[in-house]
Formats: sequence, C-alpha cells, structure tokens
Amino acid sequence: MTLSNSFNARQTMTVGDKTYTYYSLAEAEKNGLKGISQLPFSMKVLLENLLRYEDGRTVTKTDIEAVAEWLKNRGKAEKEIAYRPARVLMQDFTGVPAVVDLAAMRDAMKNLGGDPRKINPLVPVDLVIDHSVIVDEFGTPRAFDRNVELEYQRNGERYRFLKWGQSAFENFSVVPPGTGICHQVNLEFLSQTVWTRKDMAAGEFDVAYPDTLVGTDSHTTMVNGLAVLGWGVGGIEAEAAMLGQPITMLIPEVVGFKLTGKINEGVTATDLVLTVTEMLRKKGVVGKFVEFYGPGLDYLSLEDQATIGNMAPEYGATCGFFPVDADTLKYLTTSGRDPARVALVEAYSKAQGMFRETNSPDPVFTSTLELDLSTVVPSISGPKRPQDRIVLAEAKAKFAEALPKDFGKTDDPKIAVEGEDFAIGHGDVVIAAITSCTNTSNPSVLVAAGLVARKARELGLNRKPWVKTSLAPGSQVVTDYLTAAGLQDDLDAIG
Repeated sequence: MTLSNSFNARQTMTVGDKTYTYYSLAEAEKNGLKGISQLPFSMKVLLENLLRYEDGRTVTKTDIEAVAEWLKNRGKAEKEIAYRPARVLMQDFTGVPAVVDLAAMRDAMKNLGGDPRKINPLVPVDLVIDHSVIVDEFGTPRAFDRNVELEYQRNGERYRFLKWGQSAFENFSVVPPGTGICHQVNLEFLSQTVWTRKDMAAGEFDVAYPDTLVGTDSHTTMVNGLAVLGWGVGGIEAEAAMLGQPITMLIPEVVGFKLTGKINEGVTATDLVLTVTEMLRKKGVVGKFVEFYGPGLDYLSLEDQATIGNMAPEYGATCGFFPVDADTLKYLTTSGRDPARVALVEAYSKAQGMFRETNSPDPVFTSTLELDLSTVVPSISGPKRPQDRIVLAEAKAKFAEALPKDFGKTDDPKIAVEGEDFAIGHGDVVIAAITSCTNTSNPSVLVAAGLVARKARELGLNRKPWVKTSLAPGSQVVTDYLTAAGLQDDLDAIG
C-alpha cells in the first residue's frame, strides 16, 4: 500500500531509547485541519486512523477533511469512512467458524498450486475460550474441576482444532478455557492502549498508534474504560477486519456524558451503570458514540469505567469511551504491562492531545447530558431486562406491582417440590450467580460480595437448598485477590 501524507502528519517521537513513527494530530491541525484539538477524544482516534491509512483510494484527503468538518455538522452529515481496527477479539463460539474459513482458504490455495502458509490473519487476532462452561455441578469443593472436566469432554474436538490453529497461523493466538472472560482478559492482558507495529511503508521505525479493535461479542466495549476504542461486530465483519479489509462506517454523532461529584459510600459501580444506562436509553444513543467527561472522572476507578463501558449494548451506543488519564497509566502498571509501553502510552497520548487531566477543556459534542454521582442510589435491574432499573428500597413494592402487570401472575400458593421437603413460589430466588462480565471485572463489587458472604458465614447463614449458586471469576486475577483476602473461603462456605 502506497501511503499519502496530505497534512504532513507523519512524524517521529522518541520515548526512552526508542524512536517511533506516528501520525501527529497537532501537525495535521497546523497544516489544514483547523480546530481538531477540540474534537472528542474518540473522534481523534478515528481521525488518526484515517491519517495513517490515507492512500488516495480507500482513504482520501476528503475523508480526512470530513472528520474536521465534524466540528460544524456534529456527525449529522452522514459521511462514510473506511476504518481499520488494530486487532480482532473473538470468543470461541464465533471464533471457530473463522478458523474453519482460514483452513478452507489454505486448502484452496494448495489446490491452486500456491503456498498455503501465506494464508494468515493480517492483523493480530486473539481468541478467548470463555463461552463453553456449563454449571453442571455447584455448591461443592470439586464443582470447578468437575465442570472443567465436562467442558473438555464436550468440546475436546473443538479445542484441539483451535490449538492447531494457534500453531498453524501467524497473528493468531488462543487463550485456553478456564482462564477468564474474554473482555476481562482483554482489559487485563491483551490491550495496550497504544499499539505498535513495523511498517516499512511508513519509515524505518515502528509505528505507534491508538489500540483499537472489533470483537465478536457485544460487550467488547468494556475495554473502552482503558481508552481502547472497540465495539462488537458480527462474524463476517470480524473476518473481514482479520483479513485487512476496512470497516465501512458513518462518521458518528458523539454524545458527551458529563460526570460530576463523587459516589457515596455503599453505592456500587453496578448502581452507577444502571443509572447511566437508564439516562442514555431515555436520551436515545443508538448508533452513536458516547464519551464520558467532567470532574467526576477523577473519582472513578478504571474498573468502574470499564463497568460503564461494558453496558454500552444495553444503553444502545456503539461505544462508551473514556480517555487516557493518570488512572489509565496506573492500571497498565499494576496489571503488569511493560514499563516501556506505559511510558509510550503517556508520551503518545500527551503528544496527540488524547490525555485527559483535571483542567482539560471540555471537547465539542453533538449533544450532552449530565449526572451528579452523589445522587446515585443502590439499585437492581429488572423486572425483565438487564437495562431496566429498580431502586433497591422499592424492590418489594415493584415486584408486587410487576407480578400481575408484567408476568400475568397472581400471588399463587407455593408449590411443593417433588422429593424434597420444601416448596417454592413466585418471588423465591432460585439462581444466585456471580457470572456477568459487567460485575466480575470490578474488584470493589467482587470484594463486597465476599464481605457479604463473610458476614453471612459469621451469622451462621447459608443458601437455601433450592438456590443454584455459581461464581465465575472474570480472570485468574479475581481468584487471586479473593483468595489473598481470605474471601474465597467465605464464598465457598455459603455455597
């Protein structure tokens, strides 16, 4: 690919003892793209992508200028662009067909007399096996081992095929079962916030650019909390991206969500995300980017941001983006990223105007809404959909109201369970599962669950015999910190 450089954006920067090529937004602004420093952070990521891939054919000078024009039309011009994510994330259900297609292409290449080893993904692809576990056994010390054993029995052929794929293809890696949920593995390990690669077309140095991705799971947006622009797509779109094809998309509207204040003690990230989701669904953000800004970000942990990003499918947005800030650097450091990479993230983000600080000016948005974090109260989702919210203090009254209205049921007497000495009825909890990636990614929520279990254990409480319990830690890190805090024993003790 022959690259153009219409706005003289291709520059170099040195971080530590290494020099990188990058596409400077500041230089592009000087050379014709006036005002782009006022763009939302997420739009700056799209703009950099177009500057880097300008070839006069799939990305033209006019396409790039259209992003600068966003400041005038705020995304309402319906202009198409060709966007190329840095990498692809897959889970096992959608990943297997992709590997089958790659294998079929190799067969075709061989039949045509070519070298089948030339068929490989053109961008890095990570496949995380996380959607196959079934909770067959629960409430016993051997439940996890038994469930994993059954998982391998059921899916052994599939896993052998994926293991072959990892060794056969370049740019393709597989995270084995039992490691964690794909989104948390992505957050804790795979994502780099700033990506690098060799590209001789751009010069002798490695190219540095924002970490971006598409994933074959709707909650790929969780990684937006780490300032990584990503969202869920279908399998065909993911395969196209995997083979180096651009994703055609409209330049989006960007809704700014201003956060002020600070969350009160006893209020969790789950309460916050249910409130945010309720507000955004009322506003209407389908097909739009949502970007969070404001002084309240100073009081949100990165894990809280990831929880909010995770729920983007529920509030209907393409993504729920948070910019790079000091907490991003702290998270990258504590999660074991290379110090040189963390230094690059800081230097690159600041050079590109992509680093948020407390006194940073607010970007320009298509429209905005605002939430004072101190007004968020404990809530639960329901009565039917995960995006619906009920204030916890009103749960009993709301259930009594929803039983006839939403479910067409009356307060029938309890029904005796055959072979057991108990009866169950409407409103009885029968499943207690800590499995959602929205919750298992957040240490404060998981530790709170462990503390509740500890208090219940101290009081001699236990689960009812009709309740099926399960805990699916989002990653091995979750298991480690629950164990280190002594909370895993308390969770195990109550089933």
